[in-house]
Amino acid sequence: MSLPSSRWRIGPVPERRPSRTEEGDVTLSFPISHAGKPVAVAPLTLTAAEAEQLHAALCHALAGHPPPDDAPACRQPCGRTVVRWP
Repeated sequence: MSLPSSRWRIGPVPERRPSRTEEGDVTLSFPISHAGKPVAVAPLTLTAAEAEQLHAALCHALAGHPPPDDAPACRQPCGRTVVRWP
């Protein structure tokens, strides 16, 4: 069974980097669009612990896959031993 394609989209804002709040939480912004038209920008605020868990989960999901050419420097090979999580 195939699901109908959604015309709603949520994604990161490339020009908006995650930021820290005064309380030390991490905030990310995600634009919401429908049929290609912007509707809103939704913030996602995580505690530092939640941000660390998300970071670890993303590292785990990306492990074993070569980074694209435009990936951030932290994803580029550096000659160190790769530590797998968990």
